[in-house]
Formats: sequence, structure tokens, C-alpha cells
Amino acid sequence: MEFQNVRAVAKANVYFDGKVVSHSIFLPDGAKKSLGLIYPGKFHFGTDKAERMEIIAGTCSVKLDGGGGIAEHGAGTHFDVPAKSGFDIEVKSGVCEYVCTFIG
Repeated sequence: MEFQNVRAVAKANVYFDGKVVSHSIFLPDGAKKSLGLIYPGKFHFGTDKAERMEIIAGTCSVKLDGGGGIAEHGAGTHFDVPAKSGFDIEVKSGVCEYVCTFIG
């Protein structure tokens, strides 16, 4: 996956003692995405806006807040997170790479 003509923020977003790291980019139309890495562990994220998480490499297990079971996601898959909610994500081994698109 490649993005053209973007504005990138060099300062990293670092969470959970460096086990989740991302960088924000802004597309020409003003849309925001983050490109990140998740190292092994289990983490919870809250959301303000709706998000689409695209898994680029590696695998993870995801449980959305408010119900449903745990879903496995690998490279080439995605999951959507509603606004004002959250999700648990677990990486058991290796590194999971993702692109997060902020919707709305």
C-alpha cells in the first residue's frame, strides 16, 4: 500500500511503553490516516471517530466493545470500529502492521 502527495507527522504516537507505535499522515483531501506497528501483547483502544483498521502484515485478534466474539485478522483484511466505542487487540507473535483510516 502506498500513498502519494501526503503530509506526514514525524513525531510518533507511542502507546503502551512502545508496544504500539504509529505515525499520522494527511491526504490531499484532508483525510487523516495513521500507519502503525503493534508488537506482541493485548491492548485496549478507545475511539472518538469511527475507524477502519486495515491489516497490512502479521495477524491479530480483535474484540469490539459492546458484544460479538473475537475475530482473527491477517494481512489483507480489515475491521471497522464504530464512533465513541473501542476495541481490544491482541498480537500473539511477530509484528502486526496496520493502516487506520479515521471516518467522519
